[in-house]
Amino acid sequence: MEYNEHNPVLLDACIQALQVRSGGVYVDGTLGRAGHSREIARKLTTGRLICIDRDDAAIEAARERLAPWMDRVTLVHSNFSQLGEVLGDREDVDGMLFDLGVSSPQLDDPARGFSYQKDAPLDMRMDRSGPLTAREVVNAWSLEELRRILYEYGEERYAPAIARAIVKTRETRPIETTLELVDVIKSAMPPAALREKQHPAKRSFQAIRIAVNGELEALPPMLEAAVDKLRPGGRLAVITFHSLEDRIVKRTLRELARGCTCPPEFPVCVCGKKPRVRLEKPVTPSAAEVEANPRARSARLRVAEKLAP
Repeated sequence: MEYNEHNPVLLDACIQALQVRSGGVYVDGTLGRAGHSREIARKLTTGRLICIDRDDAAIEAARERLAPWMDRVTLVHSNFSQLGEVLGDREDVDGMLFDLGVSSPQLDDPARGFSYQKDAPLDMRMDRSGPLTAREVVNAWSLEELRRILYEYGEERYAPAIARAIVKTRETRPIETTLELVDVIKSAMPPAALREKQHPAKRSFQAIRIAVNGELEALPPMLEAAVDKLRPGGRLAVITFHSLEDRIVKRTLRELARGCTCPPEFPVCVCGKKPRVRLEKPVTPSAAEVEANPRARSARLRVAEKLAP
């Protein structure tokens, strides 16, 4: 869910992947600022678009951005991890879209505490009613847990040194703001790392944000629930922005596309497992799109079609 407000990432590819029909039922599981939802809603007449987001600000902004089509739109303040509960016994969905990660409005609003370039209280909650904040992670989690999330969620090669620097700093005073945390991170990195093109705090901020919002743990059950709710022939489109979430999406979709798991020496299948989806080739942004919207650079769209049982 990481796009310029006026240029939703891979918009044309998403609409093509979903094969939107005027009377179909669609789910945008990561509404954000409704860039993708607007294009889906425009194409509907008798159909229905269900928009889900855990951020109350996204829901409120969408009321205005989707105003011309609200007769065919349902807004739901919820986490996509609750997809099954949101859709209930519905199993007739024609298409679902999930645009993962943090949204541009969240990054651009200093008060939300996502940005390592603007000073703000350490927060990073996508759902502002959630109990866990970045301040608690930074100031209360153990050295071992900090090192783990920085390495696993941020793929930060200086994770041990950064975790030690955080723990040492908070022994004398709590780390309260984003730029205070940036200074601590920089203090633990060698000069060569500080000269790299990528901001030195980018990976650490990503790791803490993922931990605060439980982003990765929710992906496999969400994808399985999405396939459950699609009709045969229904389409699933997922945009990822970094290797961690893309690996999880790729692995989960491949498992859903896998058939018989019997040992090769078995003469006939006894497991009865059938592929649930058919996968399509991943799509990445064109050079023109990346030039127009640099935040699209690392995006990857994965598409699956549900097979008949």
